Amino acid sequence: MAEFWLCAIALFITVSNVINMRVVGLKGAKNIDASVDILVPMRDEEANVEACLKSLLNSEMLNSPQIYALDDGSSDQTGNLISIFKVKKLTGSALPEGWLGKNWACHNLARAGSGEYLVFVDADVRLHPYAIASAITKMNSLKWDYISPYPKQIAESFMEKLIQPLLQWSWIASVPLRIAEKYPNRSMTIANGQFFIVKRTAYEATGGHGAIAAEVLDDLELARALIAKGFKGGVAEGSSVASCRMYQSSTELIDGYTKSLWKAFGGTTGTILALFLLAITGVSPYLSFGAPVVFIFLSRVLSALKTKSNPAY
Repeated sequence: MAEFWLCAIALFITVSNVINMRVVGLKGAKNIDASVDILVPMRDEEANVEACLKSLLNSEMLNSPQIYALDDGSSDQTGNLISIFKVKKLTGSALPEGWLGKNWACHNLARAGSGEYLVFVDADVRLHPYAIASAITKMNSLKWDYISPYPKQIAESFMEKLIQPLLQWSWIASVPLRIAEKYPNRSMTIANGQFFIVKRTAYEATGGHGAIAAEVLDDLELARALIAKGFKGGVAEGSSVASCRMYQSSTELIDGYTKSLWKAFGGTTGTILALFLLAITGVSPYLSFGAPVVFIFLSRVLSALKTKSNPAY
């Protein structure tokens, strides 16, 4: 009986989010007159430098955006490739005690410019020319201080198709987003640092990456820090304007989630609870027959359609 109701609730939340989720799309973008800094930390990203920076340089509806790319101690040709493009190249400095590498890189990127909006973009992300303008337009229309448009997650191998769609489904089926907006709290905060925009005033008032120097999940913890200081923001569906292939192999995928998953759920207790709920709602229904199977299957299908993913159900 518990399985039935948990699966039913997951489907209900999924339907609600699919209908009500904020969307950053290709329509409705306005020209952004305010200054914008686009910030890209890179380490051993020679395979991504060209495609990433070309997509950023093609950004439209922005008033002379400044693009900063930081070569963070790469052992490949990342630094040389950055130099080819008309962007401001930074070189990573020695990592201070108590900092993780990406957080230190983002901290220095944010300090390099003076733009009113900070746009953090991962090297493996590709943006549509209207992506940044559309996201800032949406953020301003909602009177938010930050926005996290969730990119389309590219999955090519079987393991990617099996795991990656669960990334979106895990929160689409469990976090009622409109309630989270109205009553923000740590446990219902969703963010994705692949494409994350924040007003500089809010970023600096929160302490920026200095406030989360040692956090593995910098995106989630930065959003939580902003919420804790009273700033507003949230996640949005962004598959029409951004895409990302996080991992290139099964080994990379497993290593990545081993490192970060437990932090995403707030620690050991949260992870155990999440795994328990995942087993009930995501695995056990397929071992039986009846309504729970239908509920979860429909939830997965709706999530995939909304986020344009291609899961191996």
